[in-house]
Amino acid sequence: MPVMLNIFLDDAFIYSNNIFFGKLPEAYAISDPIVDVMPIIPLLFFLLAFVWQAAVSFR
Repeated sequence: MPVMLNIFLDDAFIYSNNIFFGKLPEAYAISDPIVDVMPIIPLLFFLLAFVWQAAVSFR
């Protein structure tokens, strides 16, 4: 078990600065800011549903 934990921690250290964001190829580097925001879009639709229901008094 300590060996597996050591392997896991070594991998976590190597990828610690790259957990959430990947690097796009250079050809798509111009769209990098847009790609960083895209995973948030479904959450915005979810919040929009609550705002809409609040506007119609949660019928």
